[in-house]
Amino acid sequence: MTLTRAIHKGISLRSTGRIGAALVTGALLANAGPVSAQQQDILFLSTQLRPIEEAQKVRSVILKDFPGKVTYLVEEPPAFDVRMKAEGQAGKRTISVAGALHGELQPLVTSGDLTPIDDIATKLADRGIPANLMELGKLGTSSQMYIPWMQATYIMVANKKALPYLPAGADINALTYDQLEAWGKALTEKTGKRLIGFPAGPKGLMPRFYQGYLYPSFTGGVVTPFQSADAEAMWGKFKGLWQFVNPNSTSYDFMQEPLLAEEVWVAFDHVARVKDALTQAPEEFVTFPAPAGPKGRGYMPVIAGLAVPKNAPNPTGAAELIAFISKPETQVKTAAEVGFFPVVKATLPADLSPGIKLIAEGVAKTQNAKDALPALLPVGLGDKGGEFNKVYSDTFQRIVLRGEDIKTVLASQAGVLKGLMEATKAPCWAPDAPSQGACPVK
Repeated sequence: MTLTRAIHKGISLRSTGRIGAALVTGALLANAGPVSAQQQDILFLSTQLRPIEEAQKVRSVILKDFPGKVTYLVEEPPAFDVRMKAEGQAGKRTISVAGALHGELQPLVTSGDLTPIDDIATKLADRGIPANLMELGKLGTSSQMYIPWMQATYIMVANKKALPYLPAGADINALTYDQLEAWGKALTEKTGKRLIGFPAGPKGLMPRFYQGYLYPSFTGGVVTPFQSADAEAMWGKFKGLWQFVNPNSTSYDFMQEPLLAEEVWVAFDHVARVKDALTQAPEEFVTFPAPAGPKGRGYMPVIAGLAVPKNAPNPTGAAELIAFISKPETQVKTAAEVGFFPVVKATLPADLSPGIKLIAEGVAKTQNAKDALPALLPVGLGDKGGEFNKVYSDTFQRIVLRGEDIKTVLASQAGVLKGLMEATKAPCWAPDAPSQGACPVK
């Protein structure tokens, strides 16, 4: 199943739907004569490519050849949502292009902070963006609300030193969680070290593992079956696996460093956060999909989009910038520099670095797995996304790290989750079944 097909499959289940920089309140150039769109500064606010190195690559490499002046700003998703809505309410818009994940842009439609960009979509019709991704960009409306920007997912990476310890008969491209645990046990028994790693640090993306991989694979959902019998069994299984996980995982934000240092031999993370390991030492690693559980091989397709805020100060410059970012050559450069892959029709060059090829292989294996179960990023939570993630992180800490009773913890955290869903009125997203109103926690 291709990524676009996977998302299409996920969306068919319901009809709708990264350190922060200082905020800059830019005053547009005030000359006596008319100022062209390219002369005006285009403020581009993004929740993606936030780490300093990645943001610098956006500014100095990816956008280097854009003829206009762009100020690239980054924010954590909650602050992004607050700023976008606050500028709209104050009637003092400074941002001309907003880049964020699908689920982070969705609430801005409800609040009226995005403007339809059908005209931009028409001009980019020849770029070869899949129709279902463009449909996704309508955010449940009849108009184009964002242009797909780039796509990614999460994969597993293993040092080739770990391969001899795979369980007998196991296919690394079709592992189960039982086999991953057996692999970890064998590694610990043979080396005396816990060599599996997860990004469970304070700025790691571990919540996406729970929401896009663990829960879907074991329960078939994310919210509704949160405290189900399947969820109880899942947490018991993950607690068993954790005894073979490097305890430093609770401080890991990016898995590329521990992989390169050989602190871990097997790791899970977002493709952009293992990229340095794979590009610096491609001959040492293999990439493969996350394991499968009883309900399938849960995985989270990540789609980022480019939108134009309502009353943007430089809509012409915004359209030009979006068109530039959508060029095949810009998209290929984005893949090579930061590990996010094209949404337009673009052929990755034959001389692409071996490390990026490894990422591409891992992504393809994940998308094309016969038991692939796409789980969308949370939708409709607005500035409550952080609290939503905390429910899952707290559940992990209480059950796996502190050893509290599984059923008791799930009942307690389910109450918090239910309150969040009711407060935001966020309906269910795939793979949970569609809901009328707030997604139920059963």
